[in-house]
Amino acid sequence: MKTLKTLARATSVFAFFMLVLAPSVKAQQIERVEPPFWWSGMVHSEIEVVLYGKGLSSYTVSSDNLNVVRTRTTENPNYLFVTIETANASPGTYTLKLNKNSRVKKTIEYEILERRAASALRKGFDPSDVIYLIMPDRFANGNPENDTQPELQEPANREKPGGRHGGDLAGVINQVDYLHELGVTALWSTPLLEDNDLAYSYHGYACSDTYEVDARYGTNDEYVALSNALHEHGMKLIHDYVTNHWGLEHWMIRDLPSYDWIHQFPGYGQTNNRMTTQMDPNASRYDAKWCMDGWFVRTMPDLNHQNPHVMRYLLQNAIWWVEYANLDGFRIDTYSYGDKDAMANWTKGVLVEYPNFTIVGEVWYHDQAQYAYWQGGSAIGALQGFDSHLPSVMDFTYHDATMEVFGQTEASWNQGMIHFYDNLVNDFLYPRPNELLVFFENHDTERFNEMYPDVADYKLALTLTATMRGIPQLYYGSEVGMRGKKSRGDADVRRDFPGGWAGDSKNGFTREGLTSNELEYLNFTKQVLNWRKTSDAIHHGQTMHFIPENNVYVFFRYTESDTVMVVLNNSLEDQPFKWERFAEILPAEGLGRHVLENAGVEVGSQWQVPAKSAHIIQW
Repeated sequence: MKTLKTLARATSVFAFFMLVLAPSVKAQQIERVEPPFWWSGMVHSEIEVVLYGKGLSSYTVSSDNLNVVRTRTTENPNYLFVTIETANASPGTYTLKLNKNSRVKKTIEYEILERRAASALRKGFDPSDVIYLIMPDRFANGNPENDTQPELQEPANREKPGGRHGGDLAGVINQVDYLHELGVTALWSTPLLEDNDLAYSYHGYACSDTYEVDARYGTNDEYVALSNALHEHGMKLIHDYVTNHWGLEHWMIRDLPSYDWIHQFPGYGQTNNRMTTQMDPNASRYDAKWCMDGWFVRTMPDLNHQNPHVMRYLLQNAIWWVEYANLDGFRIDTYSYGDKDAMANWTKGVLVEYPNFTIVGEVWYHDQAQYAYWQGGSAIGALQGFDSHLPSVMDFTYHDATMEVFGQTEASWNQGMIHFYDNLVNDFLYPRPNELLVFFENHDTERFNEMYPDVADYKLALTLTATMRGIPQLYYGSEVGMRGKKSRGDADVRRDFPGGWAGDSKNGFTREGLTSNELEYLNFTKQVLNWRKTSDAIHHGQTMHFIPENNVYVFFRYTESDTVMVVLNNSLEDQPFKWERFAEILPAEGLGRHVLENAGVEVGSQWQVPAKSAHIIQW
């Protein structure tokens, strides 16, 4: 029985959200059933179905042909949490009965679907892949009819930098051939689920419906169609999943299941962003709480990962999307802002269902020991009895280096290409360095081409990212020279892809109207990425690198049958190449091939490495 204190607190918080957010609940109607259906043959066969509608907590639930394990209620009378066991349920439609006063008052048809063959054994993305990151609202508008939706608050306005511009799933599907020809093998889209914020909803990180694609992007069926189109081209789909927070407009936030569904102080409390409190043995509980429990911004309530209903909901929702859309991986937003133990259990839960699946966590640190802490199996994490189970984490220290190095054309002890060397020196910290996600920009950072507008610098950065250990990720538009300045606001580094809208003056997808400089970016990208598909040494090889001299960094990727040498000259002068330095790893005989120049090369031949140039030689 609830105490008066609990009821008073619940009444207070619901009154607050009723006053501020004005939720509407239709009488005598079951408004939500989540997850809306499930599959047979799942490891997670026992699921908790959330029923939502006015006064549902007063009902009991039974079924003649489906095992109802238990029902639970919260202080909000509009919720009923029903646990069902599907282990012995064949595919089909089952009836859940909602009972009151010994009579059946309502029924729900609940479907158990047949699971896709070998679904559990799906293979995630790995170092053989190149990931292409898009912001769908800014990529391509394939269906202008869906740009504005009457049931969603923010209309399309392409003149507004931070507004909705109309990019959608139809536009992405139309460009799958472009992505394939570019040489990328996996697509990561920022969130596509409904975000019904009044403004700045285009980024998608303030979800308002965890089971529906935003109607301005299209439909759930179109998301499945994108997945199918990518798979038909041998490509993979990565879903950007947010576990840390939802948006204020999420239907559950508008009528909270319980006071402790989100972190409250009461109401809003801003995070201090000090993620180091997660592993700091000297951190105060006060500081740790205000990092992990604080809200990202006022419009993104922080989910309470210590609430078991919350974590069960998030795990089931994630698995549902993998199964429904046939996904190949997750990128987890703001991973290290959550309750780390709860998130580790969530990650493990996904991998129990899909042992070969790939999950990469956004853990934005600038120190490699702190950052390595978060990769699953980390010896550093083990010192505190912690294992995230994350297969991959995003290599922000590599990104940090790319932001500095290419402007340091005169090398010194700690300037220039030595930054990249030092970054790899610390690979001993990681249990699996080859599974790190490496990138020189993304949707939250400065545009590389803005910082370094010379195409020569782009060639250096792309070549390094595509050939070093790890899983490379590119950001849409850089392959045609797109720029953007972070200081002008996020929207400036998230500009519309040229040619994604009818009437654009130039088209990066067809090359129409591109300048010779933009074509140089595009052609080089295609050349490197399509060659990369063929090299086993790049995908799975070991690394040997040499201390940079005169701002020239040389490293090798190699297997027993494939050797690749990468030479990067970041200086403003040509530099002589000293073959003898690399005798321990160079093949004893055989003519090498300059991949980018498509020319042969003999070991020991005279070679002046041109200033600001990148080279790949393969034996």
